Amino acid sequence: MKEYPFYGKGAWTISAVLNGDIDNHHVLRGAIGEGGVSASPDVTTDTKTIPLMVEHYLYQGHDLKESFRRAVCDFEGSHAVAMGSNMEPGKVFLAQKGSGQTIYVGLLDDGYMFASEVYGLVEETRRFVKMDGETPRVPGDPATLGQLFILHDDRGPGLGGIEAMSYDGHPLILGDRDVSFAQITTRDIDRGEHPHFLIKEILDAPSSIRKTLRGKYFISEGRGVVFNLDEGVVDGRTREDLRQGRIRNIFVVGQGTAAVAAAAVAEAMAVYLRTAPVRVHARKSSDLSGFLLDDDMSDTIVIAITQSGTTTDTNRAVSMARLRGARLIAIVNRRQSDITTKVDGVFYTSDGRDIEMSVASTKAFYSQIVAGYVLALFFAQLLKTMPDEAIARDIETLEDAPDLMMRVIRGRDAIRKSAWNLVRRKQYWAVVGSGINKVASDEVRIKLSELCYKTISSDVIEDKKHIDLSSEPLILVCAAGSPEIVIDDIVKDVAIFKAHAATVVVITDEGEDRFDGISDAVVRVPRAGFPLSVIFNTLAGHLWGYYAACSLDELASTMKGFRTSLAEITRGHQSREYTVYESIADRELHRAIDTYAAEFKRWRARGELASMSNEVASDIALLFKYAKGKLPVEDFWMEFEDRRVSSSPIDMLDLTLKRAVDELSRPVDAIRHQAKTVTVGTSRKTETPRGPVFEVFGELGFTPESIHAKDVLTLKKLQSAIDRVNGYTLYEVEGLDEDGMPTEDSTLAIVKRMGSATGMTSRYDRPAPLKGTKNTIVRTRKVYAGTGRSDDASIVIIPIQGPRRIITHLLLLQVDFDERIGTEQKKDVMGVKTNDLMNLINEYNIPWKDAYLEGLAVKFLLGEDVEVIKNRIFEQIGNPAE
Repeated sequence: MKEYPFYGKGAWTISAVLNGDIDNHHVLRGAIGEGGVSASPDVTTDTKTIPLMVEHYLYQGHDLKESFRRAVCDFEGSHAVAMGSNMEPGKVFLAQKGSGQTIYVGLLDDGYMFASEVYGLVEETRRFVKMDGETPRVPGDPATLGQLFILHDDRGPGLGGIEAMSYDGHPLILGDRDVSFAQITTRDIDRGEHPHFLIKEILDAPSSIRKTLRGKYFISEGRGVVFNLDEGVVDGRTREDLRQGRIRNIFVVGQGTAAVAAAAVAEAMAVYLRTAPVRVHARKSSDLSGFLLDDDMSDTIVIAITQSGTTTDTNRAVSMARLRGARLIAIVNRRQSDITTKVDGVFYTSDGRDIEMSVASTKAFYSQIVAGYVLALFFAQLLKTMPDEAIARDIETLEDAPDLMMRVIRGRDAIRKSAWNLVRRKQYWAVVGSGINKVASDEVRIKLSELCYKTISSDVIEDKKHIDLSSEPLILVCAAGSPEIVIDDIVKDVAIFKAHAATVVVITDEGEDRFDGISDAVVRVPRAGFPLSVIFNTLAGHLWGYYAACSLDELASTMKGFRTSLAEITRGHQSREYTVYESIADRELHRAIDTYAAEFKRWRARGELASMSNEVASDIALLFKYAKGKLPVEDFWMEFEDRRVSSSPIDMLDLTLKRAVDELSRPVDAIRHQAKTVTVGTSRKTETPRGPVFEVFGELGFTPESIHAKDVLTLKKLQSAIDRVNGYTLYEVEGLDEDGMPTEDSTLAIVKRMGSATGMTSRYDRPAPLKGTKNTIVRTRKVYAGTGRSDDASIVIIPIQGPRRIITHLLLLQVDFDERIGTEQKKDVMGVKTNDLMNLINEYNIPWKDAYLEGLAVKFLLGEDVEVIKNRIFEQIGNPAE
């Protein structure tokens, strides 16, 4: 029982769920302790801190709404929180702040539901409101960043039952403009006649690849290839940067299965672009954000692969790379997903609505690889590293993939037989592959681990004999598509595995029979080399993993059935008020135990309970005897003294069977300790650029993500030439068109002044037409640095973007430029204008000298165009035209 001032004494509970990070949770737990509320040593995670912080404010006398609001205001980091409590039943409290997570609130006819992804809603509704945790309610005020929704079940349907506010407690009025309509429907997530979503999605994979390829290219009769990848996939600037050699690095990133797909794509791209001066890297998204970011990544393309578009690790890496000027392309399976708003181009796998409902992603993996291969071939054509004939040939190879995959699928019964009994007999498993097939090995290992709840290694085939054969594991060998010289060695390695008591299943090419006598099972797939061998090995491995999980789950289902029968019998005993001894003597119970015990004994004799702990298996065998009275019940009391839940061995048998079911259950479409509607991951803290300009940004509640990526780089260079910021004026921009371009109705108005700007008069003290330099800045979305046209003051004007990267504000800084900087720093601050000026001078057959910049004021160099600067230089050195 707990007693809070506002609610009194009661058996109060608070339940909370977190997606994201509370970076300061260690500090908050310490503060709770200082306030007199003890934090249990078991509270070690940020999620467990949430109820404690809410309780902290409940003890201060606040109601639940205010306690929740104050608690989330204390949280640092990007987060999405949901909370419920029996103090106020019929309400759900939601909070979202930052860019790493999302909460979608679905509008039902009779209530609400919420999820981190749109497709979690569409079975019930296609209308939803997306919470906005990135835009401050008051521009420039960080206290107004973040939104809270309280869902009420007693205020009617629709928006009327959503109480919305910003983190500062100010009410938010939701209207029709806030309601969106999902582009996906229930048909996109229909399981049909299949027992599990996973097998449906594996069987759908060929169709998904066809949709991914459809309309992306045309091959003429003359073998010319025309790609149909518009600027929505690869924007014009990225194409031009590639052609002009300005791109030096391509990172292909993802997390989990998507990272394995990224490795396959990077392998192909490196081959296709091998003669270009471009380095291709495959990396985990978390590695890119944690270890590989440079201050200037304008020479880099990041290709981010993600099935859902909501993977926190990947989205955060993309955001951080964008701040540093990288060009960004997403390969993603879902429209309206978060990542599509963060990148320059999107390559949708399938048709962008081929939703995967099973937690273990499969068909998206194949489509991601194929999409990446098409993109790589497009780059090869842009860079002229491959002739069109070779490009056409590789595209036609990709076109063959769906039909060849269907051959593998039609042979799935043989795959099922190879997995069904073998997987029950080995506790330790491994997957191996060589060369490009190591990618397939890595992906199959992920699926086996997810589906079968095992820690599984993925090794290079040739390394395996040097690592852990002493564990006598089950080894799945991905050998299909290997060159002849490699196959010879794999045959020898398989023989070695068998000699060390391993159980070996080999995936190999059709027509290959050298593994028949030396392995426990052989799975054959169509013969194909690079790049399709990865897909065929993986497809066979996915099917094998599915049937492996089904086999283990069948054991659990049999135990569930016996446990149900046992429960029915014991309910009868209870109704007749049997004593323990009468229950043990019941013949109906004996018959049920005998039937099941015989099956259990056969499993143990055949070694099919390797995935069950020895303790549980031994306890079940022993409890059968106690439950039938073959051993004295008094011995049971002593044997299980510390563990028994009652005096009856039948109750203990039921509890132990539950443990066995837990150990063997493999639900396939859901995974223990994971949830499909919550996408978890690493949310890196953004390292905010430092300096006088970014200090003003922080004061106003803006982040570097509020500026275009190239402007961040420009400002970092520019502020090295700024001595100090004297004041600022923040303007609000309104009336732009749908593309964010100024119109005749566009207006500008001052919303805040500080420092030297205080007290100044302006035509924008009230909304006025957007004109002149400020109109140009909004239209070009580029930072302006130089002098004010009316007063010759030194200024910097920064366009600030909101949702959809449309300019919402202009920030004018009144500054003093540091006129002491040298010529090298002046050149760096001027950026590309330096090259333009040098080329202009050279046109007059005058060699460039850095000394020409000496004596020219920084605000002059920044504010004037190169023609004016050239004329000033000629005034100093003499006009060559005279």
